[in-house]
Amino acid sequence: MRAEQITAALCEHAEGPVWSHHWRALRWVDMYAGDVLQWQPETGTVDRWHVGSMACALRPCHANGEMIIARERDFAITANGELTVVAAPQIGEGLRFNDGACDPQGRFLCGTFETDPVRNSAKLYELGPDYSVRVILENVSASNGLGWTGDGSMAYYVDSRIPEISVLDHDPVDGLHNRRPFVSVDPAIGGPDGITVDAEGGVWAAIWGGGLVHRYSPAGQLDSAIRLPVRYVTACTFGGHDLDVLYITTSRYREPPTSRSAGAVFACVPGVRGLPVVDFRG
Repeated sequence: MRAEQITAALCEHAEGPVWSHHWRALRWVDMYAGDVLQWQPETGTVDRWHVGSMACALRPCHANGEMIIARERDFAITANGELTVVAAPQIGEGLRFNDGACDPQGRFLCGTFETDPVRNSAKLYELGPDYSVRVILENVSASNGLGWTGDGSMAYYVDSRIPEISVLDHDPVDGLHNRRPFVSVDPAIGGPDGITVDAEGGVWAAIWGGGLVHRYSPAGQLDSAIRLPVRYVTACTFGGHDLDVLYITTSRYREPPTSRSAGAVFACVPGVRGLPVVDFRG
């Protein structure tokens, strides 16, 4: 399968695509620019908002369709055009937030990324609806993709400095536990980055450095691949009114200046549907 480019190369490092019925549009971040972008499928227009020094991950809020945003070192909520910080955990020096998603109970999980790749000092945090914060996983280096199965019983997780996708059990009260390998990714091909789960239980993973998105069956078998004209593929999500379009973000990282596609968003219709995004319950 191949993907079609749907935006210009607008971003230095596009990440974290999200489709919500609140917006009827695709939103994602240009991480190091500190911007959130929105693409309207009917018009093809793109809007951009600056939200801070870094924009790492976002999800819609349940009550009003506004956004919870993980920024470099805090969590903030948008409301009526204003941005309000709701939690600023002490994440430690040399760390910043990275990718995140909401669990089936509407809690926002977002992990950190360490600049020193040997300390394993990053963590996966949980922001509750009351804005309390707790640590879910420790001894992480580059917390990245996260997605739940349709029944909420399991979640898939990526620490991008480990060449594998993990699977964990999920409890509605205690959250994630019992982390174990799901699939290994050959480092010669690239490394796993952002992920999403489809309605059939398949796991779609952006392959950073490989110009690919892989689909793994629930049994862990590689059964589909999408090739892109850009090496650094960052994340993917299902969207469109029927959740049958896979949207894919990319980065300009180490791409030649002549590249017209690096930093663009791509789309593919892979023949399966995704799961609706879970809103933040705060």
